[in-house]
Amino acid sequence: PSVRRLARELGIEVDAVSGSGVGGRITAEGVKRHARELISGAGSVPSGGARFGATGPALPDFSGWGEVERRPMSALRRATTEAMSRAWSTIPHVTQHDSADVTELEAQRRRLAGRVEAAGGKLTVTAIAIKVATAALRAFPTFNASVDAERREIVFKRYIHVGVAVDTERGLLVPVIRDADRKNVREIAVELADLADRARSKKITPDEMRGATFTVSNLGGLGTTYFSPIVNWPEVAILGVGRAETQARIVDDGIEARRILPLSVSYDHRIIDGADAARFLRWIAEAMEQPLLLALEG
Repeated sequence: PSVRRLARELGIEVDAVSGSGVGGRITAEGVKRHARELISGAGSVPSGGARFGATGPALPDFSGWGEVERRPMSALRRATTEAMSRAWSTIPHVTQHDSADVTELEAQRRRLAGRVEAAGGKLTVTAIAIKVATAALRAFPTFNASVDAERREIVFKRYIHVGVAVDTERGLLVPVIRDADRKNVREIAVELADLADRARSKKITPDEMRGATFTVSNLGGLGTTYFSPIVNWPEVAILGVGRAETQARIVDDGIEARRILPLSVSYDHRIIDGADAARFLRWIAEAMEQPLLLALEG
């Protein structure tokens, strides 16, 4: 009972904790260790970093206006709150929007989807966007960097690990596809399907959610178009992908029905200027508009 009470206080589902005691029994230390792993997976808070509740005035007594209910945050929600507070207070955010005509890309995606499904994945817009983003990061290395404010240096990473936002019943998790620039779209799609499945089934490890250099967040499945994603510190940029819609566009003096994909990029304005962000996002849009161009020019 005491271990179950501790798990409730920490917002931990006790069934998700590995039994490390005698006969596989779940112990208090096991519950605490599981909570630490969840928090470290969402990002640890550095010394002097922003923690939730550390700033802002105290809340008023809401019960004076009516009935209220208080529920403790889960360990994952607390970790997410701390990570988002740190990112928002540390990074001067700017978001820019663009769109891509993905009519041709969508036709090819549907035609080639079976090949990826045979390999165990799904040829999704997210998988394609990850591959396009890795090429863009090679062309615009500042978007794959980090800011070392203490040393007044910019850290350029020669590797590309892409985090992918995954919506789970426990909250947002961001598994990482390592060396995404060295993988083709099929390999990315298969790995993405595996990571997302294990994130939702609580089988993903903290190490698989660390080390990203850039993040892709696709909310198109929820009907979202343009949005302003928060940069995942210590990264400096994040790509937001919305839901493609069929729109009437003028093509060669005629009107055609085209599939238009909304794109958004939030970035750290300390090292990325608006003009560079516009070029970066337009590069991604053009690469998705002309699938052959990426293979042709890199």
